[in-house]
Amino acid sequence: MKNLKIKAARAGLDMSQDDLAKACGVSRQTINAIEKGDYNPTIKLCLSICKTLGKTLDELFWEEQ
Repeated sequence: MKNLKIKAARAGLDMSQDDLAKACGVSRQTINAIEKGDYNPTIKLCLSICKTLGKTLDELFWEEQ
């Protein structure tokens, strides 16, 4: 499932995928794969993304049923 929440939060801070990737210590391709739903990040990476974007795990990774 695509993660448009990360994309929206990133765009709201005027960050590129590369900016977020560098802040989290991963490649741009990793962020792209997460946003496309092709990769499930580790909890450590999830927390890093949340911290960088100023969001909670629920805000970025909770899936509505």
